[in-house]
Amino acid sequence: MKVTVDEDFDGQRIDRFLGAIERIGSRSRAEKLIEEGLVTIDGRPAIKSNKVRNGFVIEVPDAELAEPAPRTYEGKAPVDVLYEDDDVLVVDKPAGMVVHPAPGYRQLTLVELLAAGGVNLADNDDPVMYRPGVVHRLDKNTSGVMMLAKNHLAQRQLQLALRERTAKREYLALVNGHVPSRAGRVEAPIGRDSRDSTKRSIDTDFPQEAITHFVIQEVLPTTTLLKLKLETGRTHQIRVHLQAIDHPVVADETYGVSPEFGLERQFLHAARLSFPHPRTGEPVEVACPLPEELTVALGEARRAQPDR
Repeated sequence: MKVTVDEDFDGQRIDRFLGAIERIGSRSRAEKLIEEGLVTIDGRPAIKSNKVRNGFVIEVPDAELAEPAPRTYEGKAPVDVLYEDDDVLVVDKPAGMVVHPAPGYRQLTLVELLAAGGVNLADNDDPVMYRPGVVHRLDKNTSGVMMLAKNHLAQRQLQLALRERTAKREYLALVNGHVPSRAGRVEAPIGRDSRDSTKRSIDTDFPQEAITHFVIQEVLPTTTLLKLKLETGRTHQIRVHLQAIDHPVVADETYGVSPEFGLERQFLHAARLSFPHPRTGEPVEVACPLPEELTVALGEARRAQPDR
């Protein structure tokens, strides 16, 4: 088995990373494989204290792995298609759904459900980091517009558009408190939190460039509705940056905010996406309205009583 580490796992210990892979099964099993010299990182023997970095290649002999458990699904994926042609699929990802399989996550994901429903996406050859058609991602409890590639040409061109920032992503977030500036820019490198490996933070040993722009859309009694645009696309970027300026996303429990306004997920929604078509270069723009639970919560926020 050969696994290329991606940004989501940057800075994680090798034994924890491998232990979350289904075909290894546990951290203790990963530790045993490492102690026996059966794990390499970029061709060199691993030790338990090694931390993996984005792009590292981890290898474990196939003979040491358990057989993968079958993952099946009958029926159509419960997502709305916003745009589709021979190269690109744009969907409205619901909150609560993970985009692609990852070590430690056992439930069916968006790309698996789409494939089960007959959608052909650009395949990849990695049996562990199975990410067919994936160009960018949304967090599990973030909803909204997301594009996927149906072939490798489209995947390469769309990824290039994101790197060169010709693809634009716009989000809506309801945040705690009143943001003092009508518009602003947050430029703060983020990475895996130095104290909690499940979170991202500006307090990190593995910083990566991260830039977020915001404009106030509406000031409410106790909260502020922001429109945000990304220059970079780090894991949890918007959520971490808003926490860093002391205006965390409403109901974002991961970053210390209690649920309110009846929400069971953070108030963060990918509202608009524009990109040059990967084959023709023509501009494509897709918008996605707020889902019902966020529309209801926004109404509750407008009626909230400010603290005295």
